[in-house]
Amino acid sequence: MEALLCKKLGDPASASVGNESESSSSPIEVIRNYPIPQLNSPTAVRVKVKATSLNYANYLQILGKYQEKPPLPFIPGSDYAGTVDAVGPAVTNFKVGDHVCSFAALGSFASFIVQDQSLLFGLPKGCDLVAAAALPVAFGTSHVALVHRASLSSSQVLLVLGAAGGVGFSAVQIGKVCGAVVIAAARGAEKVQFLKSLGADHVVDLTSQNLTASVKGFLKSRKLKGVDVLYDPVGGKLTKESMKLLNWGAQILVIGFASGEIPVIPANITLVKNWSVHGLYWGSYSIHRPAVLEDSIQELLSWMEKGLITIHISHTYSISEANLAFSALRDRKAIGKVMIVFDDMGRPKL
Repeated sequence: MEALLCKKLGDPASASVGNESESSSSPIEVIRNYPIPQLNSPTAVRVKVKATSLNYANYLQILGKYQEKPPLPFIPGSDYAGTVDAVGPAVTNFKVGDHVCSFAALGSFASFIVQDQSLLFGLPKGCDLVAAAALPVAFGTSHVALVHRASLSSSQVLLVLGAAGGVGFSAVQIGKVCGAVVIAAARGAEKVQFLKSLGADHVVDLTSQNLTASVKGFLKSRKLKGVDVLYDPVGGKLTKESMKLLNWGAQILVIGFASGEIPVIPANITLVKNWSVHGLYWGSYSIHRPAVLEDSIQELLSWMEKGLITIHISHTYSISEANLAFSALRDRKAIGKVMIVFDDMGRPKL
């Protein structure tokens, strides 16, 4: 099978992907004849991967800057979708040929992956596999953050930073499903138009507008006092600026630090303003609260089937173009999700 192997730490967007027959400075390498994983328990299922999603965490992991550091070499990758290829003798939930999606700590950047049946989700009839592969991590993160942690309601104002990125655009949509007033922040006219098409009530173009002034003007026009929930996958200076907009009793969702700078949230202001700060490491729910993840993804699949949420695929690539995929992610070229697609010589949709 084909597999993308991380053989050393470094920037996967910095050079062309190597292979077994050539030397390369890239930390990632395509192995064409990597062993197909075997079923490792009676309830194991082998999935032929159709598509797998790129998340910023995957990029950080190859850089060696993620909180989880697997031993080298490893196959990166988390969420994916595909077709059941083989099942263990005790598998009761799936049969060969079923379409499924799931997520893993590692291993989805390969044409086959094995997981226990309890970790797989059956897909609605006619569901697009590439779209389904983009759902678990990005939309799962936003759903757990907004629905389970912040209990976002229709009476609240939600501010989403990095709103055109993989997790950001999912937060905008989930915010609208919850009935909240959604303010989105992004950079560039194309991203602004995209976010408006998703139903954002107000979009701030950070290339030409001041976040505080723009949001305050909108809030005043709607006779709203301030922001109730801050969804922050960016960090850095934007976090500090956003705190000026928060209501008494507001909630801050710490999703990540795409800016590369970890912000400081002053404890004294948190006390005076009665803010709640939620750290949201979605992957750890699979260990500590697996039932929450299962319920979350099942609800998201239901929303997708009903058309309440839309999976926007920005770029698709083949496994041999993984460096281009990571480049699109690193350089913030993507509007929505970046995907690796197998059995399909995916070209970037620019």
